[in-house]
Amino acid sequence: MIRNIRRMALLGAALAACCTFSGVRAEEWKPVKPIRIVVPIVGSTNDVLARLVAPELQAALGQPVVVENKGGGGGLIGTSDVVKSAPDGYTLLVGFNGPISINPTLLPQTPYDAQKDLTPITLAVKASQFLVVNPSVPAKTLEEFIDYAKKQHMSYASVSVGSSSHLTMEMLKLAAHIDLTHIPYRGAGPAVVDLVGGQVDAAFLVPGNIQEYAKEGRVRLLASSGEKRFASAPNVPTVAERGFPGFNATSWIGFLAPGGTPKPVIDRLNKEMVRILKSPAIRKQLEDMEFDVVATTPQEFSAWIKEDTERWAKVIKTAGVKAN
Repeated sequence: MIRNIRRMALLGAALAACCTFSGVRAEEWKPVKPIRIVVPIVGSTNDVLARLVAPELQAALGQPVVVENKGGGGGLIGTSDVVKSAPDGYTLLVGFNGPISINPTLLPQTPYDAQKDLTPITLAVKASQFLVVNPSVPAKTLEEFIDYAKKQHMSYASVSVGSSSHLTMEMLKLAAHIDLTHIPYRGAGPAVVDLVGGQVDAAFLVPGNIQEYAKEGRVRLLASSGEKRFASAPNVPTVAERGFPGFNATSWIGFLAPGGTPKPVIDRLNKEMVRILKSPAIRKQLEDMEFDVVATTPQEFSAWIKEDTERWAKVIKTAGVKAN
């Protein structure tokens, strides 16, 4: 009899504990101090996105949300700072494919494991690039570009070694069996200047860096690198459409937290960020910048990082790309 009473008491206590634990887990996270969003690359669209989201997130959470630029190392320094921060929701990262899905293969000495040391919140936006040539290149289509590259020596610019603009051209070189000399620059600005000036023949560049020159006829758009055509350039086909099915080279930006951040924190941040990204005013501003608004779940973002890492690893290894 006494044993039964003890067992019932223990069972009751266990059930009470479970109910209490479930209640805590189900309770929505409410921050009690300022939140820091680290932008690991200065003067970028990552910064623009962070500053669009920050005031809306501040209003939703009731705490200051501060954007902090911490550039250097192609995103490595700022990303490392977030990885080392407390997993409590008060330090967030505006991540992108460079330090998250490219560096693990390109830089084996990277001091973090992006898929373990960071917790995805939401994949915010994706962005394709244009294949662009200087008008001195006679090609007016992707097919003509490939044919010309097989007959004449050409060079191409990138914004840096290991960047999307670099690896996307390497992906095309592998798919089309062509060869071009890589000329890496320190940022999009000087790369665009030399492309427009004719010092290099071609490049893969995001619309914001090149469209004005295309409108003026100072460069020519041949194709886009993503899954669909740009709304602003509906006559420019994708690489996949022009004989390379499955070709998809997409840059992206998303929000992440340090690894081990509790699920209720991630869930609240995801809920608010997805709402903000999908709001008509923010969506319009991002679409005007030629971004595709994605706004995924944490699980979908995690799967995307894995897929993107595998895609670029294949290109880097096959093309023999080496970091400086």
